[in-house]
Amino acid sequence: MEQAEKLQQLRRALDEYAAGNGPSLFDPEEEVAKAAVRKRALGLLDQRARSRHELTERLLQAEFPAEVVARVVDDLAEVGLINDEDFAFEWVRQRHARRGKSARVLDQELKEKGVDAATRGAALKQIAANDEAAMACALAEKKARSLKVAPADRAESDKALRRIVGVLARRGFAQGMSLRIAREALEQRITELRD
Repeated sequence: MEQAEKLQQLRRALDEYAAGNGPSLFDPEEEVAKAAVRKRALGLLDQRARSRHELTERLLQAEFPAEVVARVVDDLAEVGLINDEDFAFEWVRQRHARRGKSARVLDQELKEKGVDAATRGAALKQIAANDEAAMACALAEKKARSLKVAPADRAESDKALRRIVGVLARRGFAQGMSLRIAREALEQRITELRD
């Protein structure tokens, strides 16, 4: 097909579209409806990354129509602004490194955000068991350093131990591991204070 013929076909198609006889490239009414939802979604994504489920729930809570929300979320996923795998990986990486959260707690947080089990499992693989134990040790040692005077008796020692275990428990570390690590950190701190 020659270039002149292609240009003529294009002109005919444009003329038909302008006359309202051609196929609609987009629905103006739908675009208006999606614009408000898209604006709110982009505002939420600007604050922080979100899972598909979490973003959908937030938009529905803002009382946008469910079918419009679904189309906007699909559009955002199609262009890569929503990706549960990337979201889960970053959530685990950041919250483990910055907040000292255990894999168990991170798994629960991702579950609450609507991330499926396979995606959660893949994201949690980045936390090795020895990394988790090292994080627990660092947190226990930090809390133990807040002890400025060696406990005078068993009651004071138990109180200090409970505080250290509490730090680990709030971050979701296993009870047995938390108690062992807390005892070691407390004993080390008491030895430092007595020397």
